[in-house]
Amino acid sequence: MKGIHYILTCLFLLGISTHGVAQNDSLVNVLDSVKTSATASFSKELEALEKQRIIDSVQKELLQQQIESLRETDGSQRTALEAELKALQEKETRRISEKKEKIAALKKSATGYPVIGFFDDTLFEIHNKLGSFSAKERAEAVSRRIQKLPENISFAPDSLKVILSENTVDIVYNETIITSVSENDALWNDTTPQALAESYKSVIGTAVEAYRSEINILSIAKKIGLALLVLLVIGLLIKYVSQLFRWSASKIKEQENKRIKGITFKNYTFFDAQRQVNALLAVNKVLKWFTILLAIYIALPILFGIFPWTQNFADTLFGYVFNPVKKILLSFWNYLPNLITIIVIVIVFRYVLKAIHFLKSEIEKENLKIPGFYSDWATPTYQLVRIIVIAFMIVVIFPYLPGSDSPIFKGVSVFLGFLFTFGSAGSLSNIIAGLVLTYMRLFKIGDRVKIGDVFGDVIEKSTLVTRVRTIKNEIISIPNSTVMNSHTINYSSDAPEKGLIIHSTVTIGYDVPWKDMHEALIEAASRTEYVLQDPPPFVLQTSLDDFYVSYQINAYIREPNKQASIYSNLHQNIQDVCNENSIEILSPHYRAARDGNMTTIPSKYLPENYQAPSFSVKTKKED
Repeated sequence: MKGIHYILTCLFLLGISTHGVAQNDSLVNVLDSVKTSATASFSKELEALEKQRIIDSVQKELLQQQIESLRETDGSQRTALEAELKALQEKETRRISEKKEKIAALKKSATGYPVIGFFDDTLFEIHNKLGSFSAKERAEAVSRRIQKLPENISFAPDSLKVILSENTVDIVYNETIITSVSENDALWNDTTPQALAESYKSVIGTAVEAYRSEINILSIAKKIGLALLVLLVIGLLIKYVSQLFRWSASKIKEQENKRIKGITFKNYTFFDAQRQVNALLAVNKVLKWFTILLAIYIALPILFGIFPWTQNFADTLFGYVFNPVKKILLSFWNYLPNLITIIVIVIVFRYVLKAIHFLKSEIEKENLKIPGFYSDWATPTYQLVRIIVIAFMIVVIFPYLPGSDSPIFKGVSVFLGFLFTFGSAGSLSNIIAGLVLTYMRLFKIGDRVKIGDVFGDVIEKSTLVTRVRTIKNEIISIPNSTVMNSHTINYSSDAPEKGLIIHSTVTIGYDVPWKDMHEALIEAASRTEYVLQDPPPFVLQTSLDDFYVSYQINAYIREPNKQASIYSNLHQNIQDVCNENSIEILSPHYRAARDGNMTTIPSKYLPENYQAPSFSVKTKKED
């Protein structure tokens, strides 16, 4: 009859499994995970293994009964049955090993549900469902049952029993099952069901005893007294802290215009004595309240920690401070290798820049000469190379920065790059133009130039603009892109070696011999300050017009920045020399009616007995 009974049981269980009647399948234990997609897959596999275990256990029971019912003479049949039983045992071993592997994989993503004790503390966690109860429902039910245990006056830890049932190990108090431990529970905790049940029993008994000791009237009275003592200490601490800061405030006021005289830098006063005292009093007040609040914050966890049912508040309050600090310290410790790497990279690149700066200085001083590379290129080239080296250093350091691989960090980097690219489009063209101008060597600081319509001396060459001071002391800033698009005349580049030719044109009538005019103009140029005698000045006759000849005086100078005064002196000397040589600088149209008019030559150049000529009048006598 027993054999028939087990066969019917096996068929019944299989039928229930087929129709999905899970509430009667108390032998099927599967995992319940927070990750529903992963849990569903693992649960189906574990459920299949559990079904196979049930079938194998029934078959093992049948084989065991058959072996016991055989006679001693049926040796061959006994051997066959024992071999079949051994195969089932080996299959059971493989099944458990496979289940362990699947649970180990599930541990990486799944979390358990806590069984809560008397002081909101976690006694243990449940990860698996059992029968129709999910892991969460099991944890809540076990928590309720445990919290009812202290209501029984006769409760003792020894009254909890561990009883082995058909498929689970139960922890029982009187006739109440506190919790059941399945094979899956044991595998999740890497132990056996019996050992796990004994561990749970010990934890539950200890928790109940601790709760009873904490709610003892004498114990509560002691804790209340200790809490009052803590409140008294905190009150005294706040009182004396307030007195201390009141004393420090009075001392600060006493030192006004004594030790506290204000803060000055050269002729500027940042704080006078009164403002400095007010600032120190404000700092003193902030420190006072910070100290008081810190003392209260430290006292509250101590106060809450006295009573077991408020210990969670204490842990939470301490956690608000210590958890961030702990996280910061751990993050810093974990980041320390990257920080050391960044420091090493910075040091290496710093010495690379020093080496490049040394080369720049040597080229600038012309101690090191590179064919085709001018000394005035050294500084701008160094600045350009420096930017490239620093940019390369940033690229090397970037992977070691905290959060460099996060999407937010990358998004901010792209956004800043976008802003820089489109926000500096005009500036970028000026920067590139500035670099081109540097290597074109159109001019240098101090050169007299003419850029477009601007005439003056270069006083600044920056990455973006060129600044010119005109002869009227006007400062004109010209964008480098504009300089690139304009024609530039440099009066100073060859003046020190070859000299700069200044020139001025005078128009004189045909009645003055050209040789006399040449001599006069050359004499005027020779008298002019800063005009070179070697090479000597020379005259060019640039045109023969209808009424006059255009004479151009040319002279060499080496001071192009003094052109205005040189031209002025030259023109004065031309007037003087022409007057000395009786050469009038007049319009030929005016000279056509000169009879009888006083000459325009200044009197100091005329003879003492000079008299204006009379008008020449001719008459015709008629017959």
